Amino acid sequence: MGKLTGKTVESLARAGVPGKTNDGDGLYFQVSKAGASSWIFRYKLEGRGREMGLGPYPAVTLAEARQLAADQRKALAAGADPLAARDAAREAKREAERQAQARRITFDTLATEYQQAHGASWSEKWRRGWLRKLELYAFPHIGKMPAAEIQTEHVLKVLQPIWAAKTRTADEVRGQVEQVLDAAKARRLREGDNPARWRGHLDNLLSKAEKKKARQRQHFPAMKWQGVPALMQTLAQDESRAGVAARLMILTGARAQMVRFAAWDEFDLDSGVWSLPAERMKMRKAFAVPLAAEVSAMLEAMPRIEGSPYLFPGQGKSGVMHANAIRNLLHGLGHDDVTRHGFRSSFRDWANESTHYPREVCELALAHDERDQTEGAYSRSDFLEKRRALMADWAAYCTTAPAGGNVVPLVRRAE
Repeated sequence: MGKLTGKTVESLARAGVPGKTNDGDGLYFQVSKAGASSWIFRYKLEGRGREMGLGPYPAVTLAEARQLAADQRKALAAGADPLAARDAAREAKREAERQAQARRITFDTLATEYQQAHGASWSEKWRRGWLRKLELYAFPHIGKMPAAEIQTEHVLKVLQPIWAAKTRTADEVRGQVEQVLDAAKARRLREGDNPARWRGHLDNLLSKAEKKKARQRQHFPAMKWQGVPALMQTLAQDESRAGVAARLMILTGARAQMVRFAAWDEFDLDSGVWSLPAERMKMRKAFAVPLAAEVSAMLEAMPRIEGSPYLFPGQGKSGVMHANAIRNLLHGLGHDDVTRHGFRSSFRDWANESTHYPREVCELALAHDERDQTEGAYSRSDFLEKRRALMADWAAYCTTAPAGGNVVPLVRRAE
């Protein structure tokens, strides 16, 4: 039974005399020097006296203060520190509020943050275009929605109006939405499956035929695979960085952008592997490229530029060689009729017509994983060693002299 009564507490508060009045069992009524009244719970833990505020009077009545004090005594009996438990509860509440506020960040803000986080390795043109496509097609529908609220029906509102007329653009936008929502999930801003995922999800809701036709429509002018060795003979005598970049691009089947931003720390020349992080890949999945012995030797012979992490440094803002350096080199050699990307087709046609490697190995060599979701779940291999054999054969073919010519090594040796 407490010592204080409601009238006593009211009288103490009205008098405003500073001090603490004991109610018993650790509960005290306190009047501060400024005349403010409140409740205090006093206890000892490991021999040290501690005080815990239970709230102001009269907002907290005598009966409520006694109940709060009883709760703290139970916590003590259970071996807990009431102050520590209260602080932890407050921090948990603050964290929940922070999370709730973060989950209200809109898709357009998340997309802009994604571009800023990953765009350093993109060309200026690609960086602008990446955000521009979202501004045109996605933001009008989902731009002001929090990531946690975006569901399949919202993604379909973005894609359906342009799926038939602009299928390739629509699929690029779909991939961008998927990237932004994946990043949001990594930041715990949403839960559950990604509603922009293609395989096993949107492929059941949008026309696969349209997507296939869009891919077929994009044909890059390519050199016939029979002509590649002759070009390689010419490139082997070009010691410029653009010349080496062109050879690296052709011999690895890599995209030009992968080569332009190639960094030394991505290469393990001893084991013959070029490891590209997810943010450097078109499909945003980390990828390992096996290097033929000829490629490793070519890179070993390359001088490194002090102060630059890149194989092919440049003077612009990007820090790497100009986007058109390889193209200009090819045009200067009289090959205005082919594109850099077209050499991937040259490789694929060679593999199809001149080898017996399985289709999935040849496709993975180009970072095309066409296995469906079920296959991917059971077959997680990246076929690295099989691809290594394939790329070794490709390098051997490319560096074999065409009829009537002499073999010119990729690495020029001192006389």
